[in-house]
Amino acid sequence: MEPNVGKPGFLRNVLVRLLLFGVFIVVVRFAYVITLAGESCSVGDFCFFSPSINLAKAGTRSGALAAQAAVGGAGAAPERYASKEWINGVRFYSSAFQDMISGGFLSPAAKALCVETPTGRDVMALRGIGVIDAVGISKKASPPLVKSGEARRIPFADDTFDFMFAGDGALENSPRPAGEFVIYCGIYNSFVDLFNFCCNVVKVNDILEFDSSMPHIREIVVKKVRHAIDSESNSNGKCSVPEYKKKQVRNAEALIEEEPLKPWITLKRNVKNIKYLSSMVDISFKDRYVYIDVGARSYGSSIGSWFRKQYPKQNKTFHVYAIEADKTFHQEYGTKKGVTLLPYAAWVRNESLVFEINRDPGEKKVQGKGRGMGRIQPLKSSGGFDGGELEKISGFDFAEWLKNTVSENDFVVMKMDVEGTEFDLIPRLFETGAICLVDEIFLECHYNRWQRCCPGQRSPKYEKTYDQCLQLFTSLRQSGVLVHQWF
Repeated sequence: MEPNVGKPGFLRNVLVRLLLFGVFIVVVRFAYVITLAGESCSVGDFCFFSPSINLAKAGTRSGALAAQAAVGGAGAAPERYASKEWINGVRFYSSAFQDMISGGFLSPAAKALCVETPTGRDVMALRGIGVIDAVGISKKASPPLVKSGEARRIPFADDTFDFMFAGDGALENSPRPAGEFVIYCGIYNSFVDLFNFCCNVVKVNDILEFDSSMPHIREIVVKKVRHAIDSESNSNGKCSVPEYKKKQVRNAEALIEEEPLKPWITLKRNVKNIKYLSSMVDISFKDRYVYIDVGARSYGSSIGSWFRKQYPKQNKTFHVYAIEADKTFHQEYGTKKGVTLLPYAAWVRNESLVFEINRDPGEKKVQGKGRGMGRIQPLKSSGGFDGGELEKISGFDFAEWLKNTVSENDFVVMKMDVEGTEFDLIPRLFETGAICLVDEIFLECHYNRWQRCCPGQRSPKYEKTYDQCLQLFTSLRQSGVLVHQWF
């Protein structure tokens, strides 16, 4: 009987077929994971690339986003970080947040919280564009992007965050943000009313075709209303402002530390060094654009000669309020369009005042040019004046007028030249919180400066020193108010 030689060949054929079947399973699984599901690899999956490489190859905006996905974790990244839905969401939020940075709503230095974010795509987008101090909360944690928490009971105190974002989920009883709060929701107007008690709506934008589950969404940016300074604040206290405004103050031109010997030259030349706020940020999202000239004198003194010609307005039309107590200049404002004249003196309360015209030594009266600079005092204390022309005028509470005239939704520029009254008005603005309504101030501070006419002699009109003026400018900047030295 001949030996059976066919058995080894049969076993070899079975093994080859099993091997080919296994390869086929691997190929099908790989094709499904990469092509159909768009997923990356996790433990137990059949993939040829590491999770971080898959995330980068899948088309995220930059390698930085891929790196952020692995922050805080020693193991492999979740599969969702490379899914098509994840990537599209991160791209969408990245674009939206970059627009918010351009619009001045968001700063890379901000502390950001994303509310009710089960996926963490918005957190990833924030970190990817440079807002590193961003975190999300959801009922179910998803480290390292999302911590455990609910909108009704967030484990953070009020004012912890400068920026809050809610893309989906419940918003009731969210903690009050220190600055902006951005909401993405379905299109229905009544939602805005939820925030009227604490916030102002500063931007509403409809966005189409986000994804199939929410083809139409509305972007709403609301800003916390600040009608008062913190209880610990005083005339030298800090106005509560978002971090991006503080950064603008830090980037402003340096103050002149040493008293100038020829202030009429030094301060005037300093104008060319001024870094205007509207040249640093986009102001297009504001509701109104307002210029307030306190101590305006004639139209050509600063409104016509400087603000209308030189201040960068980004093609916006500013309404001008000219506050001038000297009736010599009132008539010409009647023919100026876009200018509202307030023929009174800016003061700390509504009362009758005495307006004094008192020229510096050597200053001559010129026909048609008005009178010398005017100082004001309450009527009952007018005995402190020293022989100038006196006139009874009406003063008004400037801080209260400001609060009733403009809002935080407006872009407000102020020039103040009030012959020493700034030492009364500025503390009053802080006391009432009205200072927070002003975006930029050009302030002339009056002190016993060296006189142009008389070398070696100081002006007798003012008792304050240059150091006191410098302290006033410094306190304003330290409080987050962008103030410039004016002449």
